[in-house]
Amino acid sequence: MKKHWYEYLWVVSLVYLILGFFNILFAWLGLLCFSIPLLISIFGGDKAYCNKYCGRGQLLEILGEKYGLSQRKISPKILRTKWFRYGFLVFFMSMFLLMIWNTYLVFAGASLKEVVTLMWVFKLPWWWSNTSIVSNWVAQFAFGFYSVMLTSTILGIVSMFLFKPRSWCVYCPMGTMTQAICQLKHKKDNG
Repeated sequence: MKKHWYEYLWVVSLVYLILGFFNILFAWLGLLCFSIPLLISIFGGDKAYCNKYCGRGQLLEILGEKYGLSQRKISPKILRTKWFRYGFLVFFMSMFLLMIWNTYLVFAGASLKEVVTLMWVFKLPWWWSNTSIVSNWVAQFAFGFYSVMLTSTILGIVSMFLFKPRSWCVYCPMGTMTQAICQLKHKKDNG
């Protein structure tokens, strides 16, 4: 059976993480992972991105199914509840807004923190990145955004190991946002 082009988008997710490791400025490309799902749900009215185009979901599927790294257990019911999903979205967006605030502080004159924060707690120094070619606030945003993307990828991998391969998708903040957009859109169209 012939594969479609979008079935290889997992490569994009993997390349993104690798490029960001070697040059933090590639983290800016992650904005595509934030904007494209929202645009598809707003204009398409569905979760096509999550179901078809999400490279992270594909990568987790490959690691879990093809390489057998998943326990293939159903995720705990609490992860699937509306309260957990929306609570995690609020927490995740709070971390995103904190990242924006830190970027603003650097823009306003604070010193650049060349660090990737893993799981919002653990600070990994990233001194090998050459950010001298851009403004400090541009670099600060890259460090913060890569932190968000790396943290969410690690959460996805841990979920994949413990449960079914795409268990991250159950509580993914982007999936929760796109689902809410689709529900609002359908409610508006039908109401």
